[in-house]
Amino acid sequence: MPFVLLVFRNLIRQKIRTGLTVLGISIGIAAVVALGIIANSAKAMTAELLRAGGSDFAIGRNGSSDLTFSTLTASDLEKVAAYPEVAHASGVLLAFSKVGSNPYFAQVGIDPDDLDFFDLPMVEGQRLAAGASDEVMLGTEAAKQLGTRVGEQVGIRDQTLRVVGIYRTGTVYLDGGGVLPISTLWEYERKEGLYTLLYVKVKPGTDLAALTARIEAEHPDLATLRGLNDVSDVDQGLQIIDAVNLGISILAVFIGGIAVMNTMVMAVFERTREIGILRAVGWRTRRILQMIVGEALLLCIIASVFGSAVAVLLTRFIVLLPAIRAFISPEYTPDVFIRGILVGVGVAVLGAIYPAYRAARLSPAEAIRYE
Repeated sequence: MPFVLLVFRNLIRQKIRTGLTVLGISIGIAAVVALGIIANSAKAMTAELLRAGGSDFAIGRNGSSDLTFSTLTASDLEKVAAYPEVAHASGVLLAFSKVGSNPYFAQVGIDPDDLDFFDLPMVEGQRLAAGASDEVMLGTEAAKQLGTRVGEQVGIRDQTLRVVGIYRTGTVYLDGGGVLPISTLWEYERKEGLYTLLYVKVKPGTDLAALTARIEAEHPDLATLRGLNDVSDVDQGLQIIDAVNLGISILAVFIGGIAVMNTMVMAVFERTREIGILRAVGWRTRRILQMIVGEALLLCIIASVFGSAVAVLLTRFIVLLPAIRAFISPEYTPDVFIRGILVGVGVAVLGAIYPAYRAARLSPAEAIRYE
């Protein structure tokens, strides 16, 4: 009988026990993979936000606990705009409130004049008019959720705004929210003259690395944001998600390892006589070890595949909720599934150590006499 087939047949001898072990390990792996998918989605959304409007980089307040808590002033905007390499700098205020069924409707406040530099591809209607205070542009996803068309009205906080245009940027964050005059957002957020982020476009031929380094050196309270590596300066949220994912992975390895160890120890006890016979007919210790470890690995690989499938189904299900779909689009990158497999392998190795050691120490004569 082929060795792999023997390993598989050993596992299905106790179908219920094997199935329950696979189920338990799968839950842990599903949690690891699902959280990894959500973390990657959050990172992708953040990366999109940093380059919104076709900007070359963004600027936030250094040391902010969250990207949306960054607070900048008109003075900061003037300092950045004064650099000769900067073609234009736009100040943007971000806010969230319940609109329709979405409790986290994103509102992007911007000076209508800055829309000449902040790219928002229009699908329908027109951009905000200069000096307007009662207008709003909606992203395609937001317009769909609200069932609103150009010319109709939408209530945001205590304001009634007329929809003048619908845009599609391909950015989940923007397409699930709306863009309105910053003066309107200043009024109901009570943040007159403040910005969350500055979006910067530079002149052709500018060395971005040199410019961003100079801005940070001359203004230590500002953080230039070109990519995810820079986000930690203004947002610890992504680091927290990564830390939680690491913690869950470690817990999954230990808890799953105990489950596998229990299953494999029981298998060794039940097959003591059989192992003795195999040793008596010439099986070496290494071969016995390979059999026990192989069973544990196969068990955990099955659990990894099943757990990863559950994670994909779960994340697809949660984005059916409008409130989730407005700011997260699942990112199914290979690294999250590789992490799930690595967790499974870790569980198998940890769980197989003691059973394999016990099986390898069995004396053939004593094992054959075992009842």
